[in-house]
Amino acid sequence: MGISRRDFLKYSGGTAIASTVVGLSPEEAEARERENRTKGAQVTTTICPYCAVGCGMIAHSKDGKVVNIEGDPDHPVNRGTLCSKGAALFQVANNPTRVTKPRYREAGASDWKEVEWDWAFDEIAKRIKKTRDETFVRHNVKNQEVNRCDGIAHVGSAALDNEECYVLQKWLRSLGLVYIEHQARI
Repeated sequence: MGISRRDFLKYSGGTAIASTVVGLSPEEAEARERENRTKGAQVTTTICPYCAVGCGMIAHSKDGKVVNIEGDPDHPVNRGTLCSKGAALFQVANNPTRVTKPRYREAGASDWKEVEWDWAFDEIAKRIKKTRDETFVRHNVKNQEVNRCDGIAHVGSAALDNEECYVLQKWLRSLGLVYIEHQARI
């Protein structure tokens, strides 16, 4: 990285000394820097996408770019705290190598190619319909009406709130899916 441990201590010590000379404690200096970064930013509450706990987060964004992420102190699950993965989510949102467009790899191909969102959604819809039509079971071996789709399964995510889960369940059940699971149970 180009900075030695000795230099790091020297620079961080100099910063601490400079902030006390100016009259700010390190905590005050950090709070002021965060305030400047989030001043005028759009505030959005969201849920951490990692585990099944569902911690609340506050994301600050300016010009479509995330400038700060922190725990939501009003959220009943985490009360403002975040684990190391949730706290590092800022780096995921602002990663220059993050995939932002859908990619598709044709059968037998070795490379992925970028595709448009509309094409990807249409392709997914076609494949869901095709699989559902081919694997839909109207009656079981006892000739009882079951109307289910045995060819598709779904694994849910902790990043969804209750309302999103409700709508998703309604849609999955309307397709006839019976193999529905959630990451919290796995």
